[in-house]
Amino acid sequence: MAPKPKPRSKPRKGGPLGVDRLIHAPARLAIMTNLYVVDDADATWLLQQTGLTWGNLATHLGKLEEAGYVTVTKGYRGRKPRTKLALTQAGRDALLAYRASILDALDLGE
Repeated sequence: MAPKPKPRSKPRKGGPLGVDRLIHAPARLAIMTNLYVVDDADATWLLQQTGLTWGNLATHLGKLEEAGYVTVTKGYRGRKPRTKLALTQAGRDALLAYRASILDALDLGE
């Protein structure tokens, strides 16, 4: 049996056009851009904004949290469970760097 691979501690750079491949996935890009414009968000709100399923949202949030781009805080509002999501400063910086990479790639020198 092959050894289990170690979890990735850093995002993979050098994908298409030199962009951060972790952010480049459409679902994760939707999560990042929606969280960028708010201080924090409820998971239900993000689910509605992105159109993802609960399972997909959880999977992609896990990858973004592992990379240090997103914080996930579970708690309660009254008796109802609430999951609060926010971009970290590293996540904000990574999204801005991603944007710059895309703009550089689209600069056709015209």
